[in-house]
Amino acid sequence: MIRKLPSGGYRLYSRKINPKTGKRRNLGTFTTRAAAVQHEREIQFFKRH
Repeated sequence: MIRKLPSGGYRLYSRKINPKTGKRRNLGTFTTRAAAVQHEREIQFFKRH
Protein backbone atom coordinates (compact mmCIF):
# COMPACT_ATOMS: atom_id res chain seq x y z
CA MET A 1 0.00 0.00 0.00
CA ILE A 2 1.53 3.30 -1.14
CA ARG A 3 0.70 6.66 0.42
CA LYS A 4 1.82 10.14 -0.62
CA LEU A 5 3.58 12.06 2.13
CA PRO A 6 3.19 15.80 2.85
CA SER A 7 6.88 16.18 1.94
CA GLY A 8 6.09 15.02 -1.62
CA GLY A 9 7.61 11.54 -1.31
CA TYR A 10 5.89 8.18 -1.22
CA ARG A 11 5.91 5.58 1.54
CA LEU A 12 5.27 1.88 1.19
CA TYR A 13 3.24 0.33 4.03
CA SER A 14 2.50 -3.32 4.73
CA ARG A 15 -0.98 -4.55 3.83
CA LYS A 16 -1.59 -6.05 7.27
CA ILE A 17 -1.75 -4.07 10.48
CA ASN A 18 1.04 -4.80 12.99
CA PRO A 19 -0.72 -6.27 16.05
CA LYS A 20 1.91 -4.84 18.41
CA THR A 21 1.48 -1.20 17.35
CA GLY A 22 -1.95 -1.26 15.72
CA LYS A 23 -0.51 0.49 12.65
CA ARG A 24 0.88 -0.59 9.30
CA ARG A 25 4.59 -1.32 9.03
CA ASN A 26 6.76 1.15 7.09
CA LEU A 27 8.45 -0.79 4.27
CA GLY A 28 10.42 2.10 2.81
CA THR A 29 10.23 5.73 1.68
CA PHE A 30 10.81 6.73 -1.94
CA THR A 31 11.07 9.98 -3.89
CA THR A 32 8.93 8.77 -6.82
CA ARG A 33 5.82 6.65 -6.97
CA ALA A 34 7.41 4.47 -9.67
CA ALA A 35 10.25 3.57 -7.29
CA ALA A 36 7.73 2.63 -4.58
CA VAL A 37 5.73 0.47 -7.03
CA GLN A 38 8.94 -1.24 -8.18
CA HIS A 39 9.97 -2.02 -4.62
CA GLU A 40 6.51 -3.39 -3.84
CA ARG A 41 6.89 -5.77 -6.79
CA GLU A 42 10.34 -6.81 -5.56
CA ILE A 43 8.90 -7.60 -2.13
CA GLN A 44 6.08 -9.70 -3.63
CA PHE A 45 8.61 -11.61 -5.76
CA PHE A 46 10.88 -12.23 -2.76
CA LYS A 47 7.97 -13.53 -0.66
CA ARG A 48 7.20 -16.22 -3.24
CA HIS A 49 10.71 -17.36 -4.25
